Amino acid sequence: MTLPSAALSNDELNEWRKKFFAEPKNVLAQNVCTRIDPFEACLSRQTIEKTVHVFTHKVETEGKPVTNQKNSGRCWLFAALNCIRIPFMKRYALDEFEFSQSFLFFWDKIERCNHFLHNIHKTAQKEEVEGRLVSFLLSDPICDGGQWDMLVNLIAKHGLMPKKCFPESFTSEATTRMNSILKSKLREYAKDIRELVKSNASEQKVNEKIKEQMRCIYKVVGICLGIPPETFKWEYYNKSKEYQCVGPISPLQFYEEHVKPVFNVADKVCLVTDPRPTNKYGQAYTVDYLNNVVGGRDVLYNNQPVELLMDLVTQSLKNGEVVWFGCEVSKRFAPKYGAEDMEIHDFSLVFDTDIQITMPKADRLIYGESAMTHAMVFTAVSVNEDGQPYKFRVENSWGEERGDKGYLIMTSEWFKEFLFEIVVDKSIVPQDVLDVFEQTPIVLPAWDPMGTLAN
Repeated sequence: MTLPSAALSNDELNEWRKKFFAEPKNVLAQNVCTRIDPFEACLSRQTIEKTVHVFTHKVETEGKPVTNQKNSGRCWLFAALNCIRIPFMKRYALDEFEFSQSFLFFWDKIERCNHFLHNIHKTAQKEEVEGRLVSFLLSDPICDGGQWDMLVNLIAKHGLMPKKCFPESFTSEATTRMNSILKSKLREYAKDIRELVKSNASEQKVNEKIKEQMRCIYKVVGICLGIPPETFKWEYYNKSKEYQCVGPISPLQFYEEHVKPVFNVADKVCLVTDPRPTNKYGQAYTVDYLNNVVGGRDVLYNNQPVELLMDLVTQSLKNGEVVWFGCEVSKRFAPKYGAEDMEIHDFSLVFDTDIQITMPKADRLIYGESAMTHAMVFTAVSVNEDGQPYKFRVENSWGEERGDKGYLIMTSEWFKEFLFEIVVDKSIVPQDVLDVFEQTPIVLPAWDPMGTLAN
């Protein structure tokens, strides 16, 4: 039996061309989409008209100023610090305040490079360099993105400090060049470590080599970002214009004495929703080799139905506490209007085919069409007469230029499709859900989509 040729024939191409131009709508769509952004051409005017940034339940005070991560992948740090600053600002009667994102970013780079080098050591005798795991680790040795548990590791070890005491730098706002240097050195160092292991060097000798390598890494990061001070003095005016001073104090003391009483990161729990049939709800998971601090707590996922996550977000906002979350921000999103809405784009009208939601959420994860890519903060919710949420207010970290002066609006339908992770206070989480954290987690492979980092 002779199978049809896999090659496209000229007859087929000519037929498609004729049919394309025979439809006036195609010509109109072509005229528009060759001159402007195709996604802009697909925006639904009717949906835009219904995008109203007013909510039934809103936290008493939102953080100021609106933050901007610039050209970096630090959204997970910005979102977390935006959560923490709200009760902190209330406690210290501040009109505006930011924690230093660059401070945590510095320590994340140092800790994560060290974690990577020790992962290379651990895998050196398990797998050849061409193997899938080692190839995956080498594909992106250091990036800006992260997860909630990684943030907890940084704060627990290094503390926090005000942004005024360790401000941004050129490189913290544009991280590509520093990351390029670090990736180059880490791959070079990976080769050195593997060759040491191959020569039967002792574990002590390998660890000494990693310490030597880390001295260079520390120097590179310090040159690019600055090096955080061991102690600092925080001077400020409160809302009554009264002078106040804290310190000299170490960043860890600052967290323990001044931040922890109003926001204890250890009291927050991370819940995810992964609907793949292989990953059942009510089960704990982790991702192999995913972390940033050697000896730090594991990145742990408590898998639950998306409806529970939505209920807990709503409850937390009604209680006046904002919520850190991770989602796939770019799908069905109109940045100018700050709208995350399943109806915001009408792709079928323009292209005669739909995109982004043509597969169920589980299949999108399986086929690489979806993953958590960005972290933000919920600050308000609207509920209907039955008490069910139908839209949420979102604080982003892209400055004031997009949306409602930096804030977005998310529908509950969008939440169900593109949200993957939330962090709430454990006091509002049902006991049977908290019990899942006591399980021995199932270890997902390093390349699993649940290991994607928010940036």
